[in-house]
Parts: sequence; C-alpha cells; structure tokens
Amino acid sequence: MAQPEHNYDFRPVTERDLPMIAAWLAEPEVAEWWDDPKKEIARIREHIDSISVEPLIVELEGKPIGYLQSYDPHMEDGHPYADQPFGTLGIDLSIGRPELIGIGHGSAIVRQFVEQLFEEGAPRVVMDPSPANGRAIRAYEKAGFSIVDRRQSEYGDVVLMAVDAEEGDAEEEA
Repeated sequence: MAQPEHNYDFRPVTERDLPMIAAWLAEPEVAEWWDDPKKEIARIREHIDSISVEPLIVELEGKPIGYLQSYDPHMEDGHPYADQPFGTLGIDLSIGRPELIGIGHGSAIVRQFVEQLFEEGAPRVVMDPSPANGRAIRAYEKAGFSIVDRRQSEYGDVVLMAVDAEEGDAEEEA
C-alpha cells in the first residue's frame, strides 16, 4: 500500500519569521542556490506587503519546514517570464531543514501548492531552478513539471520548467 502523502500548510511570512528564514538561507544545501542572505531577507521583507510576490512559510504538522514564494511575472515590468501565458504564476521553494531534503518533500509540497493555484484559476505554473541543481529539477519533474527552455536572465542561467492545468482545472467561473 502506498504511503499517505503529507498535508502541508502554507501561511504568510511575518516579520517574526525572518530570523528563521535567515538561518535556513545559511544552510549549505540552501545557500548554494540563493543570493547573499542579507539581500534575500531584505527582498523577502519587501515581499511581505507586495502585490506581485506572495512569501509563504511551509508547515508540516504545525512546524515550519520551508520557504515558498509565488509571483506573477506579468505584474513586473520587463520580467523575463512575461512571455508565458497570461495568468501564469511562478513559484520558488526552499526546504529549510536539511534533514528533510532529498526524501520527497519538495515534489510533494510543489504538487500540493500547484494544485491550489490551479483551483484558483492559474493556467500554468513555472519554476526556474539552476541547471546545476539536479535534485530540484528531478523533484519538479516528479511534481509534473517539464523543461520548457533554458534561459539567461537577471536570475542567472536557469532551466524554465512549467506545468499546465488540465482542461477544466483553470476554467473561469460562469
């Protein structure tokens, strides 16, 4: 019998979460893929009140385990993914607790969150891991994403990955 999937909760980041996120960003498994922690925390602090980026804490059984953000590439002038279909949302995920990396949480978190975005009407979700981050690419493929493109942008060299809502998932309400 298959193991039951975990159920994750997503809650908005608050100012009180920033020291915890900073500690996660200092973990070698996370630091490798993010910018300088001070710069990242400043950006996340700005995103708390942003309309284009939604910073979230991922919780498992009531305990914070990671940072996830969703963003709308069409709400930022010159965003490198603004060529994606209107309504597309992008997400970024970092699991902050090293002991939880590499055991299936990444793909499960992404799958659950993407399902919520489709239920809210998003036609497509994109992610942009570094081509060197094979573990993330495999996790996102497990969550249903496919490689669309390889791009150079302000975010560096990235593999643009996407998953589309199935017909009927992202229908407009009548």
